[in-house]
Amino acid sequence: MADQDNPVFQIQRVYLKDLSLEQPNSPAILLEQEQPNLDIQLGVEATPVGEGFFEVAVTATVQTKIKDKTMFLVEAKQAAIFEIRNVPDDQLGQIMGVVCPQIVYPYLRGNVADVINRAGFPPVHLGEINFQGMYEQQQAQAAGAAAPVTAQ
Repeated sequence: MADQDNPVFQIQRVYLKDLSLEQPNSPAILLEQEQPNLDIQLGVEATPVGEGFFEVAVTATVQTKIKDKTMFLVEAKQAAIFEIRNVPDDQLGQIMGVVCPQIVYPYLRGNVADVINRAGFPPVHLGEINFQGMYEQQQAQAAGAAAPVTAQ
């Protein structure tokens, strides 16, 4: 019976949930000589999908522009299903906000670089992410938003 109380953390499946590529100004923009500006946005979301099962997804939006015209836009969502059981509630958020994204992120990086390369551009290699710092910042923002405002 004691084995039922042992913590469980297992990856059930890793999958590419969504991927899109747009080149709205091709082919004309491909002849531009100017260096494009690069904008990268990342996000993490966790959703319960069953008793003890959670989907954790890492999203990336990569956009390059020359002046005000988009060269390409990639939106990708890499996800995984994790079985997480018998973990204290105060640790569950950190597992889903730090540990799980660290596992999923390398898959996302590879898929984003691959699709950009297949589109005819030099691959964009997403940098390493400090998910611990990102999680702590989100927690601090949530705590600040939840803190009551007192007039003085």
